[in-house]
Amino acid sequence: MTETPLDVLARWEDHGALWRVQTLTPTEAVVDLCACTGERMEVLRSGDPELLAYLARRPTSEADREEG
Repeated sequence: MTETPLDVLARWEDHGALWRVQTLTPTEAVVDLCACTGERMEVLRSGDPELLAYLARRPTSEADREEG
């Protein structure tokens, strides 16, 4: 089973790492996947509609998590 972009963010965060939106347009997101120190380690680029909607509400892992 392939991970969705939201799965990638959740896994990254669950392991204590950080992520933050670098660019968000109506059709694409570019997200920095960072070490717990804030250093960028990878970049996630996706046009997944669920990811785009989620990031519009929560642009960084340091923002409060949504309930439910």
